[in-house]
Formats: sequence, structure tokens, C-alpha cells
Amino acid sequence: MGNITLDKVSKSFGATNVIQSVDLDIEDGEFVVFVGPSGCGKSTLLRLIAGLEDVTSGRIMIDGTDATGLAPAKRRLSMVFQSYALYPHMSVRQNIAFPLKMAGDDRAVIDRKVGDAARILNLTDYLDRKPRQLSGGQRQRVAIGRAIVREPEAFLFDEPLSNLDAALRVNMRLEISELHQQLKTTMIYVTHDQVEAMTMADKIVVLSAGRIEQVGSPLDLYKRPANRFVAGFIGSPKMNFVEGSEAGRYGAAVIGIRPEHLAISTTEGAWRGTVGVSEQLGSDTFLHVHVDGIDTITARTGGEVVLDHGDTVFLTPQPDKIHKFDAQGMAIR
Repeated sequence: MGNITLDKVSKSFGATNVIQSVDLDIEDGEFVVFVGPSGCGKSTLLRLIAGLEDVTSGRIMIDGTDATGLAPAKRRLSMVFQSYALYPHMSVRQNIAFPLKMAGDDRAVIDRKVGDAARILNLTDYLDRKPRQLSGGQRQRVAIGRAIVREPEAFLFDEPLSNLDAALRVNMRLEISELHQQLKTTMIYVTHDQVEAMTMADKIVVLSAGRIEQVGSPLDLYKRPANRFVAGFIGSPKMNFVEGSEAGRYGAAVIGIRPEHLAISTTEGAWRGTVGVSEQLGSDTFLHVHVDGIDTITARTGGEVVLDHGDTVFLTPQPDKIHKFDAQGMAIR
């Protein structure tokens, strides 16, 4: 079982409150992603769950047991770090086996568990190599293998892909998601990359300044953001925001419209503007349009659309896709 409950968990460093009365339920087998900008407290929250930081107030329950005061080793959790944290003088086999050896497991048990983890992670052919002989993605798989052999109640990932290049990040994202499908074990994953959050999570926890802004499935957050912060953080390219009299026409202090929910025309539309930067990505084109009386609006269209700098275009938001926010930034339903 891998149920984890945070009950009014807070953490302060001196006079600075970095986690502020967080309540959260994580169900057994869920893939939960903590996401938010740098400094929002997501890694600190993960370290509190792991027991690497002490809770200032509140409780952490693991499978119904109060684990708030338990040492990290007694929480039956495995953590995978951004830096891999491999022993350079040990082989892949020895690195994966290390926690089992320290626990005093029988040699036959160690060999079986290491072999099973290596097969799951496609590391069988690399067991006798040293970390320096591996790629970044392979090193990260070794770190994950070391976590797997402990058979934890939950895996904790602290920005594990941030040291990898773009192509490896995509591959490892898929591999970790596939691993979750195979193991069915609770996983908590920290990232600042909302694309990782959207593609990997069963449930996303959006954090800002040590507080939870919203919890929900990726599509819940995309379609029904609770506030302007979540609306602007989830989705790529980011949501456009329009204030002033234009927003007032819709009965809101601010309206938001995603780039993919704007119709583009060269003849007529709601908002007239001039094309600035045009980013052509092959399948998509992102147009950054300087709209008269508003600001720069990003529109997403097909890759076959070719418009030049200075061209006049008209943008029309899809009426049923407009998000409305009040003066405090809260969503108006």
C-alpha cells in the first residue's frame, strides 16, 4: 500500500515559511506530480515526505501510520535524485545492489532483485560497467533501479530529468511512465516543467509560495483552472490574458484565452493586429501578434500557415473557451 496523507503540514526555516498548512491525499498507485515555479516549495514538500527535512507543524501519514517523526529509512520510501547519486567506483550491479547489501539481504535475494530491476530497465547488458561508461539516461535508470530493489511503498522523484538533454528527457519521461504502469506503485514526482506534469501525472498539485493552488487531473487543470496563476502555468504556449474594457465586455476583470482557441483570419475578426515574431515548429506555428488596444497575443495554428512579420491578421476567440477571472484572479464560473 502507498497511501500518503499530509495533514496541515508546514515548514519554516527561521522566520521564513516555505510550506504553509498543506493538506493533501495521495492514493495508492497514483502518479502525482508537484509542479510550480522555482522557489514554490515543491522539492521541500517532497523532502518532508521523505523525512529528509523535519516538519514544523502538522502530520504525515503513510498507510494510516503517523510517520512524522520516523527516520527516512523506516518510511519505506525510495527517492531518486536529480544528480543520480551513484558511486563512481562501483559497477552498475553493485550500485543497484547497494541498499540490499546494507540491509543484510541474502546473496541469492540480491542477485534476483538486481536481475529483475535490470530487465525492467533494460540494463542487463550494462551490469558490469561503471557509471562513467554510461549515458545520462542510463545513469538515471541505474538510480531508479537502486530504488526499485527496495520494493518501496512509494517512489519519490526530485526533478530527475533536469540534467538530460531534450531528446533524452522525452525518452526518460516515457520510460518512467511505462515503469509506473508495470509496477503500479505510488509515485510522487517534482518538476518545474508543466509539459512533464501534463503528460505523466494522474494528479497534478500546483504550488505557489508554499501553498497549493489547485489539485486535479491534467485535463481538469487545463479546462477548469481555479485561478489566474494555474491558468497561466498550465498549458504550452501559455494562456493569453486580456484586461480592461475588453475583459469588461465579458463581465470579468480579466479574461484568458489559450493560443489554440483563437481563430486566425487575414480578412476579418474580433481583434485586429500585426504579426511580430512567427515561430514555425513544423506541425505548428506560433504567431505573436501585436493586437490594437490590447497587447501581444500568442496564437497557435497549423504548420502550413505562413505569415510574415508586419502582416495584418484578425484574431477571434472561441466564445466557449474564454476563461473569466475576477479582480483577485479567481475563476468566475
